[in-house]
Amino acid sequence: MDVTATAARDRLLALLAEDDLDAALQAGLMELALDPADPGNAPLLQARLRLQQAWQARERHRARQQRLARIAAEREARRRAAAPVPGPAAGSSSPALPPAAAAALARARARAAGTPKA
Repeated sequence: MDVTATAARDRLLALLAEDDLDAALQAGLMELALDPADPGNAPLLQARLRLQQAWQARERHRARQQRLARIAAEREARRRAAAPVPGPAAGSSSPALPPAAAAALARARARAAGTPKA
């Protein structure tokens, strides 16, 4: 390990000893090339592993939350589609059918009753 890598490792170890993960990340904790066989790198490798596991867990949690929100939205859409659509109230002034449909229905009823068409 060259002098600059050793200095970077020592800086990261000091930041981890101070429990300053944010500063360690900014100082290059995830980017620094470390030899896993070197016992002096063990705390840095452990910190990396913990961070990677935490990030993966956060991503799984976000994916689960999105999946649950999608399922809830689908369930709500099915519930709304299955619910009966309320018709106009009995005392409502608006007709139940559009005017053209109401006229066609009136003509059909008149023919069925046998009255001549007007």
